[in-house]
Order: sequence, then C-alpha cells, then structure tokens
Amino acid sequence: MNRSTIILLSVLGAFVLAILWGVGAYNRLVSLSEGTESQWANVQSAYQRRADLIPNLVSTVKGYADFEQETLKGVIEARSKATSVQVNADDLTPEKVAAFQKAQNELKGALSRLLVSVERYPDLKANQNFLALQSQLEGTENRINVERDRFNEQVRTYNSSVKRIPTSIVAALGGFESRGYFEAEVEAQEAPEVSFE
Repeated sequence: MNRSTIILLSVLGAFVLAILWGVGAYNRLVSLSEGTESQWANVQSAYQRRADLIPNLVSTVKGYADFEQETLKGVIEARSKATSVQVNADDLTPEKVAAFQKAQNELKGALSRLLVSVERYPDLKANQNFLALQSQLEGTENRINVERDRFNEQVRTYNSSVKRIPTSIVAALGGFESRGYFEAEVEAQEAPEVSFE
C-alpha cells in the first residue's frame, strides 16, 4: 500500500469512528430524555392521585353542616386550578415546571388549611371515612415527594449529559435542551419561628 492510501484509510476510519460515537451519544440522549419524560409521568400520576382523593375528602367534610364553607371552597378552587395547569413531558422548561409546582403548592396549602380546620370538629376527626382519606392523602404526599426527587435526579443526569462537551455538540444538533427541576418554595428556605409562650 502506498502512503496516500494509508492516509485515506486513516481519515476514513476516523470519520467512521466519529459517526459511530455521534450516533451513540445521540441514542444516549434519547434514552435520558425518555427517562425524564417517564419520570414526569410518574410525578403527574402522584399529583393526580391527590386530586382524585380531594372530592371524597371534601364530600366527607361537607357532611358536617357547620364546617367552614370558605375553607372547602378554597380547596375546590385550588384543585381546579392545579389540575388545569398541564405541562407536556417533552417541554419541561424551568418556567413551565415552576408554574406547575406553584399551582400544586397552592393546592397543598388549601389542603393544609382544611386539615387544620378539622381540628375544631372532634366528631369529624373520629369519622372512619375521614381518617382513611387523611391517611391516604398523607401517603400520597409522601409519594409525590419521592417522585419529585426521582424526577430531579433523572433531570440532573439528563442535563449533565446535554451540557458536557463533546456530547453538548450532539445535543445542540439534535435539539436537546436542559429541563427544569422541582425546587423548594421561597418560604421553605426560612426556618419557622417556634414559640412556647
């Protein structure tokens, strides 16, 4: 073989290896993207479970005629708002995840106010249906937290791959963009004041 043939084969070999690497990097990004979308579906499923429990909880509480109607109305409105905020799994921008999270946090706050109000109704607190729903709601809140943590971990892995060189070149060419995380509320950053007076 002459020298020009060896150079040509070397260049061709390097080109083939670069193409194979690019295809591998692209396929890895696709898998990671699918992983974040799948985990987003798990997050939405956990939130949907909470939304599905709320009508039963509200119905149980409504049975107590003198219960604060404004509190119940707040829960119903917050549920409606939270279920109306939809984020497409392939468009998980930080802004859209934050809007989704804000609506869910409003619902969580309304539920917290409802459960605090229940303390003034001993018969309701002893109602078996209410106790079962309250237990299911607590378990659902735990599931939501677990699914959000798993989602954030999946997004971290995906975002790291999208931003690392040289995979970032393939990501830019393939249209892969960073995804948003669930973040703590601003209020959660401050320690609550506790007073025993």
